Amino acid sequence: MPVLLSLFPIVFLIYLMTKKKSVPSFRALPIVAVILYLLKLTYFGADANLVNASVVSGLLTALVPISIIWGAIFFFKTMEYTGAMDTIRTWLNGVTTNKVAQAMIVGWAFAFLIEGASGFGTPAAIAAPILVGLGFPAVRVAMLCLIMNSVPVHFGAVGTPGWFGLGQLPGIGHEQLLDIGFRAAIIHSVAALVIPVIALTFALSFAEVKKNILFVYLSILSTMIPYLIAARFDYEFPSVVAGTVGLIFSVVIAKQGIGLVREEGSKGPNSISIPALIKASFPLWGTVIILLLTRIKQIGIKPLLTGSNTWIEASLGTLGDFSLSSSLVITLKTIFGTDTDWKYQILYVPSLVPFIFISVITFFMFKANKEAISRTVSESFLQMQKPVIALLAALVFVKLLMLKTPGVEANTILIGKALADTMGAQWQFFASYLGALGAFFSGSNTVSNLTFGGIQLAIAKDLGLHTNTILAMQSVGGSMGNMVCINNIVAVCSVLGLSAQEGFIMKRTVVPMLIYGIIAGIVGYILSQAL
Repeated sequence: MPVLLSLFPIVFLIYLMTKKKSVPSFRALPIVAVILYLLKLTYFGADANLVNASVVSGLLTALVPISIIWGAIFFFKTMEYTGAMDTIRTWLNGVTTNKVAQAMIVGWAFAFLIEGASGFGTPAAIAAPILVGLGFPAVRVAMLCLIMNSVPVHFGAVGTPGWFGLGQLPGIGHEQLLDIGFRAAIIHSVAALVIPVIALTFALSFAEVKKNILFVYLSILSTMIPYLIAARFDYEFPSVVAGTVGLIFSVVIAKQGIGLVREEGSKGPNSISIPALIKASFPLWGTVIILLLTRIKQIGIKPLLTGSNTWIEASLGTLGDFSLSSSLVITLKTIFGTDTDWKYQILYVPSLVPFIFISVITFFMFKANKEAISRTVSESFLQMQKPVIALLAALVFVKLLMLKTPGVEANTILIGKALADTMGAQWQFFASYLGALGAFFSGSNTVSNLTFGGIQLAIAKDLGLHTNTILAMQSVGGSMGNMVCINNIVAVCSVLGLSAQEGFIMKRTVVPMLIYGIIAGIVGYILSQAL
């Protein structure tokens, strides 16, 4: 019964969002959050103070995705109303008007690079509007970007899901993290032979993809070969390296028409000068540079943005103890007298820096008039109204699912253990789906690894399975879970201005996610035997 009741809100949420007359996420998520809240207080008998502290923590934690999404919308509205996006569209059409090539350049290689630098769901939020601007249908673009943004995720945000998400586990040191990363890279590389092709068919006809399949695989291999090589020696930069190499290679061969079917007018007029292109693309390359500078710890900027040296502190009574660090990190500790804490890194969360910062510079560069700035600000806020409700409820739901109280196990742990007990020795074929479940409800591969990494490690030891392979499959699962992750779906729909399409998208992206899991199970089994 505890397992069934833990599963009920999740299953009910999926039902509400995917039934024939689907309920939009901004209505469905508050409903299931209230149901889980009541279950925690009644059946599970959780301490009311802890439950309420988790609700407050969830509402505050929602500030992270809300600020990122608003920043991304503001960023692209800026590019649109300053004319920068028009110039980039013209240039891309000058490289090639072939839709398959454009989808691979922007939705695959460019998004790969963004994921490696940032994570936080930004790749889909950045790539999707560019593709829509090139004439792709918005809903189809949303699905393509969600599916594409899976392969690079283990090494996303400069490897955070690996070195932080799994690095907290006992006995997992540098050598183990390197081996786990390499095994995850092998699994991802095999999946990459299938997943991008499936993603393309969500946005384009299969016949069109088939005619240009040589280009597709040249683009995939130009990304995955450096990805594998880099993963053999490092667990932070493989996605950054692979995305950079793949993007340059894909643009070059697209310009030459290599692997692309020859069509009338395969290129548009190439009337964009190099200085004009550099200026117009400043928001994109400026964002990538800032993300890399602030994420690579060897550079030394990251500690300046995430430092916790207290600058201002104050007691907020029963709500908790507030503090603001010199790096503008907001912290609220001991919420309602419990161990529940919350933290928001103003300068590190990719919203104010780089999105808003780059947008302001872009306004000056293009000498934007008051009307352009006013439309950017007003439309960005207007587009965020419903997503804010959905994300507030989603994060409360997540925090309650993960809440562990004395004598009451977290719902996520109950579900994970039940799945492992059911599968027994065949667990290695299903381990990735537990990782995907973690990403589905939390919106993060890192959080999925933190939540289920310990369980996966214990299961592997109990069943005599290869621990590094199982942990690699856990992280691969968290990566593929991005396709169906509630937060990511709400985010990309918000950026594209799509309304009540979340359930429609989820029903379709779950298919490639399941296929990914099958590939992960087979390759993981082979790895456990061979390496």
